[in-house]
Amino acid sequence: MASVKRLGYVAVKRLLLETLGWVLVVLGIAALFLPGPGLLMLFAGMVVLSQQYEWVENRVDPVKRMALEGASKGVQTWPRIVASLIGVAWLAGIGIVWGLHPPAPDWWPVSDEYWLFGGWGTGGTLLFSAGIALCLLVYSFRRFRGSPYDHEVERRREAERHAARRLDREQRRAARSHPPAP
Repeated sequence: MASVKRLGYVAVKRLLLETLGWVLVVLGIAALFLPGPGLLMLFAGMVVLSQQYEWVENRVDPVKRMALEGASKGVQTWPRIVASLIGVAWLAGIGIVWGLHPPAPDWWPVSDEYWLFGGWGTGGTLLFSAGIALCLLVYSFRRFRGSPYDHEVERRREAERHAARRLDREQRRAARSHPPAP
């Protein structure tokens, strides 16, 4: 009876993770064209799906390495850190202006209804993106400032993690094909 409950738990967990992963991927693709953290959501969806699919995991690792390298380079000098902070402030400012929805300027060539459409919905996603950017900047500063990212160390960790996951999958397959005798 306990094994049936365990199978139910595993099935529900897998269904929830897959649903979350695919929803994040779809929202990430949409946010590539709309205001919001599209690449971040897309990557988060791929990370969630990589827990279920080996083909996704093989595509996540190179992207993760490039992202960590970029995060590391972005906090190695003060001018880069200041530029990133200015970018965060600019994004937050645009979100506030967008939300306040000032009247369209005289030079605006189309109808006034198309000036900063979306109001606080769009402004809120821009503010949310600025918050995420600030959190990532703080994380990068704490993790990489003074100790730059090393590709080879990360590749070794990935190889160890992949080997452990392969072994775990093989053991689960063997356990399913040779159930213990009652």
